[in-house]
Amino acid sequence: MMRQLACLTVFLAFTACGGSGGSDSVRIDEPEARTYALGVNGYLWRASLDTLSFMPMDGIDGQGGTIFTEWYVNPDVPTERLKVNVFVLDEALRADSLRVTVFREVAGPDGWNAAPVRAGTAERIEDAILTRAREIRIAVIEND
Repeated sequence: MMRQLACLTVFLAFTACGGSGGSDSVRIDEPEARTYALGVNGYLWRASLDTLSFMPMDGIDGQGGTIFTEWYVNPDVPTERLKVNVFVLDEALRADSLRVTVFREVAGPDGWNAAPVRAGTAERIEDAILTRAREIRIAVIEND
């Protein structure tokens, strides 16, 4: 069971980072890849990337458990943009192992200006990530 979890962690780490097998990437079948492990919960990590996949990424760190998106402008609301930071804080699959911060700006005559985030936005993103993490975990268990 521990070996399967380690393999899953390696798989999630490399698929989450877009490892395409290029010269700078490490293949999963290489010895050093087998010992690589995320510093955080792999389910929460993968679920965070899945949930925010529509947003351009600015910085991703699997060891530190941080995901920073670039500003995202919804085509339906071009006068508003959002940026999301996700922090996976622990190896446990629990709600308190996840923290989401959302930033919002609106377009004005002098450019983009900071604006309050609508109440519950970060919580809805956290809920979506936690739901996705549970789905991934269930799928892994069922395929085991």
